[in-house]
Amino acid sequence: MAVKQGDLGLLQHPASKELLESKIPARLAYIWTDGTPRVIPICSTERDGTRYGDSPKAPKLKALAKNPKVSLTIDDNTFPHKVLLIRGSARLQPVEGIVPEYIAPPNATSDANKARPGSGSSAR
Repeated sequence: MAVKQGDLGLLQHPASKELLESKIPARLAYIWTDGTPRVIPICSTERDGTRYGDSPKAPKLKALAKNPKVSLTIDDNTFPHKVLLIRGSARLQPVEGIVPEYIAPPNATSDANKARPGSGSSAR
């Protein structure tokens, strides 16, 4: 599948799909409110081109509202390595209740990540 770097079609590549659907935690890089960079592990799920994750009280949402530029990476530990790097801007959108896919997201790494009370948020 020949697709140029930066083309959204790369998200349909089998290696990209495998990483996005894996239990490997993604890492989100963003700029904190004081201007310093942050990288954090996150669990999320995807539906119809939208990535869902986190509660509306998550501290990073305040920082993302101020500066939505982000980078997301998921990589495996098997040679030859598969790596997915995504750069862009987060768009925050409140969602009522819990997104059904978020109750047990495909890349959840612990039982604590499988259910979160309250409303959710999404980033596209």
